[in-house]
Amino acid sequence: MAVAAVVAKVHEFKDGDMKEVKVGETTVLLARLKGKFHAIGGICTHYGGNLAEGSCKGDRVYCPWHMSAFNLVTGDLEEPPALDAVPRFEVRLEGEDVIVSVPEAAGDRRTQAMAQRNAAVDPRTFIILGTGAAGLAAAETLRQDGFQGRVVLLTQEDRLPYDRPDLSKGYLEGANPQENLWLRPPEFFAAHDLEVLLEKKATQVDAAAKTITLADGATMKYDALLLATGGSARRLEVPGAELANVFTLRSLADAGAIIAAAGKGAQAVIVGASFIGMETAGSLSKRGLKVTVVAPGPVPFQRILGPEIGRMWQQVLEENGVSFRLNARVARLEGRERVEAVILENGDRLPADLVLAGVGVKPATDMLQGVPLNPDGSLTVDQYLQAAPDLYAAGDIARFPDWRTGEPTRIEHWRLALQHGRVAAHNLAGKKVPFRDVPFFWSERLDIFFQYVGHASDWDEIIYQGDPASRKFLAFYVKGKRVLAVAGCQHEREMTAVTELMRLDRLPSPEELRRGPVDFLQRLRES
Repeated sequence: MAVAAVVAKVHEFKDGDMKEVKVGETTVLLARLKGKFHAIGGICTHYGGNLAEGSCKGDRVYCPWHMSAFNLVTGDLEEPPALDAVPRFEVRLEGEDVIVSVPEAAGDRRTQAMAQRNAAVDPRTFIILGTGAAGLAAAETLRQDGFQGRVVLLTQEDRLPYDRPDLSKGYLEGANPQENLWLRPPEFFAAHDLEVLLEKKATQVDAAAKTITLADGATMKYDALLLATGGSARRLEVPGAELANVFTLRSLADAGAIIAAAGKGAQAVIVGASFIGMETAGSLSKRGLKVTVVAPGPVPFQRILGPEIGRMWQQVLEENGVSFRLNARVARLEGRERVEAVILENGDRLPADLVLAGVGVKPATDMLQGVPLNPDGSLTVDQYLQAAPDLYAAGDIARFPDWRTGEPTRIEHWRLALQHGRVAAHNLAGKKVPFRDVPFFWSERLDIFFQYVGHASDWDEIIYQGDPASRKFLAFYVKGKRVLAVAGCQHEREMTAVTELMRLDRLPSPEELRRGPVDFLQRLRES
C-alpha cells in the first residue's frame, strides 16, 4: 500500500531546483532535472541532516552536515560518510500537479544491491586488514561492484566496526550511548558474506608471498590485499608516561578507560592542541572536569588553520571552562602508581587525575615486508591506491598523489578513509578508477560547527569572507594562484557548494576572492 500526495505544481520548479516536501510522515526531496521530476528520501542516512538544506549540481546533492552525497535520480550513495543510500519514490504528473507515491514500508534508507559469495564463480580471497572507515567501506563496495569471491576483514580489536570520530565528541561527553556507535549489526556481515575475524593481530605481511602471519602463528594467503590499518596513537615520551591514567584516544576501549577515570570534578591535562586534544578537552569539560590544555605553540591549530581560527577555538573552549598553557612543554609526569601531576619544562606543576596525549599518530605499517615505507611509516600508492601488485592501501597509512597538485599527500581524516576504501575496492574488483575525490573533515563542539574541505599543508595567504572572531566565516587557503582548501564556520550550505566546485575544479581564483565576497551557491548553479 502506497501513500500518494500532490506535493507541488510543475510551474513552481525551474530546472535544477530542489525542495523538501512531505508525503504522509515521510520527508521527500523533490527535484527537477532536465525537465523531469525525481523524488528521493530527504534525510541523510549518516546523522540525519536535511538534504534540501545542502546544494545540488546535476544529479548530485550534498548533505550540509558532513558532505555525504546522493544521486538525485536513483538515491544511490555517491560520497560518504553515509553508508546507506536513500529510497527512490515514484513521481507522476497530472496536469500541473506533481504527485509522489511512497510505499508503506519505504523506510528512510536502503542498502545498495550487493553480490553474494559464489566460490564456483570466483575462488579468489581478498583480505582487508583493518575494520575502520576504509576497511568497512571497501568490503561493502566490493560486494556492490559484484565481487563474488571471499572477503575477509581482519582486526586486532574485539568488536565490529564503529563510529570512531564520535569517540572524542558525543560518546566521551556522555551524550551518545555506546549502542549508537556500531556502523553495522552482526547480521549485516553474515547476510552479505563478509567474514570479520576479531582479535587477529597481523605480525607480518609478506607482499611477495601474499601471506599474512597472525600473532597466534596462523598464516593466511590472499589473492589481493587492502591495507587499512590506520594509525597508532603516539604516546608521551617523558619520564612518568608509564603511570596509570595516562591515556591516548584511538579506540573504543581507550574511550571507555578515559570515561572510567573521568569522575566529576577530576583534573585532566590534555597534552597537545590537536583536534583530538581540543575535542576531548571540550567533552571532558562538559562532563564536569577541570581541564587544562598544554601545547608548545602560541596558538592552537596555528600550523594547520592559521592563528585567527586557532584563537577562535581557544576562546570557545575557554568560555566553557578549559584553561590553556601555551608555549609550554611537558618535562615529566609525577605520581606513585597513578599520575598525580604534570611538570612543565619551566617547573610549573599542574595537578592531574588523568592525562591524555593528543600528539598525533604513526601509520600502523610495521608488519609490512617487501614494500618500501616512507620515513614517517606511510606507504606510497599510485592514483589507483595501489602500492604493489595485488596490494592496495587506504586511509591514514596511504601517501597518495593529490590530483590537484600532483604532490604526494597523506591525510588523517575519517571521511577520506571512507573515500579511499571505496576507490580501492573499485580497483580490487577490476575497475580502473583513479582517486579524484575531495578531502573533508569536520569538528562539532560546544555549539561550533566547523568544516574544512580540500588540503593545504602550507599556504601563502588566507583570504577571509567574514571574521573568525565572529565565528561565522569562510577562509580560503591560497598557494601560488590556487585555492587548495577552504574552512568554514556556520556556513554549511555554502560549504556544500564549495565542495562540489572544488571537485569540478571550478573554484574562484584568489584574485576574484580578494575583490570581495562570492555567492558560491550562484557560482555552482552557473558552473
